[in-house]
Amino acid sequence: MTPQEIEELFTRADGSYAFARWGRPVAPVVFGVEDRTLAVVKGAFQAVAQLVGQDLAETDPELGSNCIVFFLREWDELAGVPDLDRLVPGLDGLVDRLKGEAANQYRMFRFDENGAIRAAFVFLRMDEHLSEMPAETLALSQVVQVLLAWSDGAFRMRSPLAVADGVTILHPEIAGLIRAAYDPALPDAAREKSHALRLFARQEHMK
Repeated sequence: MTPQEIEELFTRADGSYAFARWGRPVAPVVFGVEDRTLAVVKGAFQAVAQLVGQDLAETDPELGSNCIVFFLREWDELAGVPDLDRLVPGLDGLVDRLKGEAANQYRMFRFDENGAIRAAFVFLRMDEHLSEMPAETLALSQVVQVLLAWSDGAFRMRSPLAVADGVTILHPEIAGLIRAAYDPALPDAAREKSHALRLFARQEHMK
């Protein structure tokens, strides 16, 4: 990937550059799925975490679980989740907005004082489109999108996944970028576009 392509993946709609990675082990928990799908989602977390050398944890000492994935049929189900409004400020307004947009997924992050990802929440409304996706593909796609704070439009034109020998995998270019993003020599968060050049350099070094 070129420096410009990398920069675009972390550039917001207002033109600002905002990169962030997890600054602590990820402790995921999944709600609303059967045991088989639960195993698939956790397997995706393990696979991607192993790829980048990021640790998974059973619990986060501060939050318990710091990466929460909700599978839903309708957005109104969020209102019935105990204490969710304490974790997601403005929950009622968010539900109304997602319903109005007919959205089928939403992700939000919380950050620590250094700008690193502290927690993430993934909401998936299993509409016709998401329900048709193989569980492995859906799980891998969501894990990739929660491992870094990508821009809102990062994957609108291209998928972070690829198919090799009939198996869905993480696209090699995206895999290389994520590995570079978690290089210990780089910061957990960055606001300067020159950071994209550092990602490019680490990506090239790892080839």
